[in-house]
Amino acid sequence: MEIKARGFSFDVYADGPADGEPVLLLHGFPQDHREFDLILPRLHAAGLRTYALDQRGYSAGARPDAVAAYRLPEAAADAVAVLDALGCESAHVVGHDWGAQVGWLLAAGHPQRVRSYTAVSVPHPRALANALQRELRQRLRFAYMAVFRAGFAERLLLARDGAMLRSMLKPVGARAAGYAAAMREPGRLTGALNWYRALTRGQLAGVGKITVPTTYVWGEADPVLGRTAALATGDWVEADYRLVAMRDVGHWVPEEAPETLAEAVLARVGV
Repeated sequence: MEIKARGFSFDVYADGPADGEPVLLLHGFPQDHREFDLILPRLHAAGLRTYALDQRGYSAGARPDAVAAYRLPEAAADAVAVLDALGCESAHVVGHDWGAQVGWLLAAGHPQRVRSYTAVSVPHPRALANALQRELRQRLRFAYMAVFRAGFAERLLLARDGAMLRSMLKPVGARAAGYAAAMREPGRLTGALNWYRALTRGQLAGVGKITVPTTYVWGEADPVLGRTAALATGDWVEADYRLVAMRDVGHWVPEEAPETLAEAVLARVGV
């Protein structure tokens, strides 16, 4: 469905029982709503109504030109506006990668709109910031971000039929080709990369403690996000909290370990 919100048009993919408790799904880079496809059958079978949002830069009708328009508070405001347009006073939220960052902002800044939160891969922003400050290894894990922020990133990532994108997503198998192909749509990759270009420390420094029931799902083999921030995330949650750590699982949890993630979401939602 097409949702009009904040002057944009967002693509939202709704499924599951019409009267089920709502679940808002927020994707990361370089994926889109499809990254949750493998967990949806379990959620629907449990009676949940899902809304998978293609966020700004990914929805064709939500691609502002200015880099500053891709700051995380803007994406969080989008999610609130989409919930308003759907008639949802609150929803369970599941976010992966950049979507997890948006979810942390939602849970911290709009707790009345978040029934529960399941963060996937990306820890609480303050736990991550502390790890970046203290650990050279975590800073080295983030070295790729300088490339994604550079002006040549589009050319690099789309070269040779999106070879670098497909290589990044190798753990998701044949699904990688679909994500790489979608990035050839005019303006889509620039919008997606603008999330990196717009990021500043100030956007995350003020994210406070979380007061809604929260689960953090982390792959121990994640090449980007290390153990220190993962273990410290619970320090920033003042509500029921669970850490689900998975051995031999990397960054792409919704497609590498969909059954485990679905179980974690259902346990958090309480169905």
